[in-house]
Amino acid sequence: MDNKPSPQLKEEKKVGIGAYIALIFAIVIFSGVFYQMPEARKWLSAFDFTTLIGKFGVIGDSKSNYIGSGGLSARAAFLFALSLIPSVMLAMGLIEVLAHYGALRAAQVLMTPLLKPLLGLPGFTALAMITDLQSTDGGAALTRGMYDSGQLSKKGLVTMSAWQYAGAGCVNNYYAIVSALFFLFVCPVWIPMLIIFVLKFVGGMFTRFVLSTVYKKDFENE
Repeated sequence: MDNKPSPQLKEEKKVGIGAYIALIFAIVIFSGVFYQMPEARKWLSAFDFTTLIGKFGVIGDSKSNYIGSGGLSARAAFLFALSLIPSVMLAMGLIEVLAHYGALRAAQVLMTPLLKPLLGLPGFTALAMITDLQSTDGGAALTRGMYDSGQLSKKGLVTMSAWQYAGAGCVNNYYAIVSALFFLFVCPVWIPMLIIFVLKFVGGMFTRFVLSTVYKKDFENE
């Protein structure tokens, strides 16, 4: 087995309707469904993770926030790391609340039949994957939390990292940057997004295969 779910998740196989509602709410928040809504439905963006994170304002008449521009080395890295704290804290806080209402248990039941054969991962890791679609730092923080708590093995951690690294934050980046080129597309705009999503699984599956063959001895004790 690639991963062993925690005893708590293993025991709580029965989930109620409230847990599924919490899972749906988590998917809505972290998937980017309500990202950049039309003006008529702009209020729905209040349920979007990127909108909730917001952005830093600028200082004075400059175009830079408190991080400034032209920073170098350890000082610049420190300020950049500091700027990630709000999104990480928000992601962790939301997941804790949603987990309290059963979102992780619902994800375990629904997503394990899909994630286990493809990536060898338990279903509750789906929330970290969903978070990664918009926030690379939020998804990474949740993954690290699962590993530190013993819910995720080292092999699972590497597989998850491979899945997240390929096209990290794809929803946010795609609609924030690539949207400027949408008028040049000769196919529906959702098709490239779908390809990116599928290739994330291809990368994760390839990594799992390499870990199970070439580096098999490194994970014999798991």
